[in-house]
Amino acid sequence: MNQVGFPLLSLITFLPLLGGAVIMSVRGDEATVAQNARWTALWTSLIVLGLSLILWWRFDPAQSGFQFVESLAWLPEFGVGYRMGVDGISVLFVLLSTLLTPICILASWEAITTRVREFMLAFLVLETMMVGMFCALDFVVFYMFFEGVLIPMYLIIGVWGGPRRVYAAIKFFLYTLAGSVLMLLALLAMWHFAGTTDMTVLLRTAFPQTMQYWLFLAFLASFAVKVPMWPVHTWLPDAHVEAPTAGSVILAGVLLKMGAYGFLRFSVPMLPQASAYFAPLMFALSVIAVIYTSLVALAQTDMKKLIAYSSVAHMGVVTVGIFSLNIQGVSGALFQMLSHGVVSGALFLCVGVIYDRMHTREIARYGGLADRMPAYALTFMLFMMASVGLPGTSGFVGEILVAIGALRVNFSLALLSSTGMILGAAYMLYLYRRVLFGRLTKPDLRGILDLSPREALVFAPLVVVTLWMGVYPSSFSRFFDASVAALVRNQQAAMAAPSAHARVIMAGEGAAGPQSGVVSFAVSLRAGSSGDVR
Repeated sequence: MNQVGFPLLSLITFLPLLGGAVIMSVRGDEATVAQNARWTALWTSLIVLGLSLILWWRFDPAQSGFQFVESLAWLPEFGVGYRMGVDGISVLFVLLSTLLTPICILASWEAITTRVREFMLAFLVLETMMVGMFCALDFVVFYMFFEGVLIPMYLIIGVWGGPRRVYAAIKFFLYTLAGSVLMLLALLAMWHFAGTTDMTVLLRTAFPQTMQYWLFLAFLASFAVKVPMWPVHTWLPDAHVEAPTAGSVILAGVLLKMGAYGFLRFSVPMLPQASAYFAPLMFALSVIAVIYTSLVALAQTDMKKLIAYSSVAHMGVVTVGIFSLNIQGVSGALFQMLSHGVVSGALFLCVGVIYDRMHTREIARYGGLADRMPAYALTFMLFMMASVGLPGTSGFVGEILVAIGALRVNFSLALLSSTGMILGAAYMLYLYRRVLFGRLTKPDLRGILDLSPREALVFAPLVVVTLWMGVYPSSFSRFFDASVAALVRNQQAAMAAPSAHARVIMAGEGAAGPQSGVVSFAVSLRAGSSGDVR
């Protein structure tokens, strides 16, 4: 059911590089090269999307283990190999990456006019790095893809960005690279202890409790920057403001998920005792991020910067769900990550539509656009409502599940993390009212055009996915239900018998699992909370 006659994951991962090679081989005048580069990148990304749909169709949701596994000896004397595979946690992120890439290429069709060939090449390389990171089952391979993402994203911001693009690109690069150095040290320590970098083996390895604490902090230094968590989030608004529209879409849609994915793939399953021990710290940082960045978003005058701060707040909700360590919280975090990838990407595209026409993102420069752009106003309203968690949209499902998971840990945690929904409604409605409603007083706005057919085509799949996830969420959640149940069961077993290092092997486990939280006692004992385990 879940196997095909060819290396599907490797094909999905490396086919964009083949498209990039074709782009680099194109010769002719500048206009011909640009046009051929656009079409080559688009068709390559569409073929990759088609292959990822085959992966999605052939994936067996009833299994919690890794599927479509590929393995090849690379450095066997050091326990390092080329290993690829997906489970319920990673398969949908592969699909998200391959969905957003052709959308970004299509959105950049007219916006990018200089060095088009290099821009399309950078995006195809970026797609390879993103997909490879979600498929990697070897720490060395994962680290190469994880860090490899920095290079094309640095170029996208630094070459095709705004006036302060060099500053923003360097800040993005230094922040993310600094944290990753500590993760590399943690990987070396785990390799020294276990004798392998095979992640399927490391998931079954019981690391000493003291070692887990240090490893968790090293991973935190890297993943917290990628999420980004407060207070290491300051690179994100600058990167978003200076990046081209397509860069902001892929940055918010996929790259921010890399940190949360790291917590779910490594910190929680491999370091269960440390995850429970540091859960109160993660809750505190997440709640601060939700409230503080939401308030900062209310004060913004730049549309991109407002949406960037909202992304930090939404990812704070995600980390609350992950470290609630119960089925509802982790499932809600995964659903929220997928929803945020679609909705935040669409919001940046909405900003890009009017920026391409007016070349400004200042909120005060707009007003009354609904009279001239009714289709745009309707599209913007849908994604704005999804961002604040309107029932019937994708944003509602993830936030309500995280709230339930947080409630099973502590009432105050659920209350504080849910304030993001109220504050989110405030700053998003403020943005929408100032831009779309009111009187059309600016003379240069009277001739502004509504969505073009190309722009409507860009938004169409995002509209469908947003409504599909909101109306029929189980069609998505069923892919990760088994993996989440196994993850929680593994955590419970490790905490129930820490002296024996009891671990439940995630690979090959069924979907059934207890519906209970396991970290609330840690909050109660260490933070004085009143949580109860149900």
